[in-house]
Amino acid sequence: MTHEPTPSATLGTILERNPDKVSGAWIFRGTRVPVAAFFENLKDGATVDQFLEWFPGVSRSQVEDLLDYELTALNQLAS
Repeated sequence: MTHEPTPSATLGTILERNPDKVSGAWIFRGTRVPVAAFFENLKDGATVDQFLEWFPGVSRSQVEDLLDYELTALNQLAS
């Protein structure tokens, strides 16, 4: 199944950063789950499905929109 990016997804709709939440780390919007936890889990061999099971406050669309955003950013750097 292919993910259709959320048309209005921007970094600000996917993530948030607030000095009063998780010491100001980037977190998935509406949660206290650091974005770094997602990438660290992937690096350690976890799947997206496992991450979503372990952190149920994060939605699949948030993860997929983040990955789409990062891929777009990398492609723009390569242009």
